[in-house]
Amino acid sequence: QSAESKKDFVHKLKIVLKELRENIVTLKIVFKAKLYKDDKKLTSAIAENNELISIFVKSVETAQSNLKK
Repeated sequence: QSAESKKDFVHKLKIVLKELRENIVTLKIVFKAKLYKDDKKLTSAIAENNELISIFVKSVETAQSNLKK
């Protein structure tokens, strides 16, 4: 809603994707360092983060293809 143009919308999607990728690195560090209490919650968070990455990758691809039209 707050994008000023279609190009700005794509840019904002890419920022979200960057943050998600940074988050997965953090979650993997927490996992390898065993800095968690509940194994299921951490693996669930990693899985959800990966699903969100997949969604936003596809969203960026779709938005970029719409820009070319």
